[in-house]
Amino acid sequence: MTPTTELFILLLACLMDTLWGDPSWLPHPVVYFGNTISFLEKRFNGGSFLLLRGALMAIGLVLVVALFFIGLMKLVDFIHPSLTIAVSVLFLFFGLANRTLIVEGRMVFEVLDKQGLDAGRKQLARIVGRDTSNLSAQQIRTATLETMAENLSDGVVAPLFYYLLAGVPGIMCYKMINTMDSMIGYKNDRYILFGRFAARLDDVANYVPARLTAFFMALSGLSWRALYYVFTFGGKHASPNAGYPEAALAGLLNARFGGPNVYHGQLVDKPYIGFNTKEFTYSDFKIAARTNLLVFVLCILTSVVIIYTV
Repeated sequence: MTPTTELFILLLACLMDTLWGDPSWLPHPVVYFGNTISFLEKRFNGGSFLLLRGALMAIGLVLVVALFFIGLMKLVDFIHPSLTIAVSVLFLFFGLANRTLIVEGRMVFEVLDKQGLDAGRKQLARIVGRDTSNLSAQQIRTATLETMAENLSDGVVAPLFYYLLAGVPGIMCYKMINTMDSMIGYKNDRYILFGRFAARLDDVANYVPARLTAFFMALSGLSWRALYYVFTFGGKHASPNAGYPEAALAGLLNARFGGPNVYHGQLVDKPYIGFNTKEFTYSDFKIAARTNLLVFVLCILTSVVIIYTV
């Protein structure tokens, strides 16, 4: 595949994500990943050797996805090179989630402002794993901004990183790893053993992308404070990765994130990120949304350089 063809695939998939996001009418591979994970978890998460069972399930699913998509790409390339381009565009598009992330964040802020606290809590529950039933308006806005920062890595930088590294099989393996972590990677009674390997696998997969995301975020705002926050607070988060993009956004907003939260019935005492306690408003969302778009552009430009030089 020539660099010009690779560039065409990249730009078309990114344009499709910018215009459409994740259309509800279009079957999405992550939905099938989630259904498969749920099916297997119910059957294997019980009895003895839970750590081993969970590890074997996680490894098995990633291997199946890798082999399936390697085989698929070989098949479509054998049929016709133009079909390879079409399939590559489709699955890169599936792997990206920038527009959806911005739209979901906007919806939380707008629903909270227009319909009140209960509606805002329900809207937030669509995009976070924590318990939202008792959150205040400030906590809802904080959680939304944190999620936008963290998922900028999961939904933009990491997918592009793995696509450039290993094509469609790479991006789909990453999406399976990320989906497993979002479903079973919790430190509660049900998943503490069974989901541990999946959570650690996600930590490894996101190690480089999370730090790249934080750097791009600071660069997008030309903010020394964001960079300072990344080095000061990035490593203090309970997650080895989530703290870096969250710290960058906290620096851009001159705000404070973190603190204790309830996830699936379990209280998680997260450290604070940042110094300034401020009331978040819709203008803070607009800064976060602009940051997402600018990071997306920086990722595309970096990808173009890599395509034509590597």
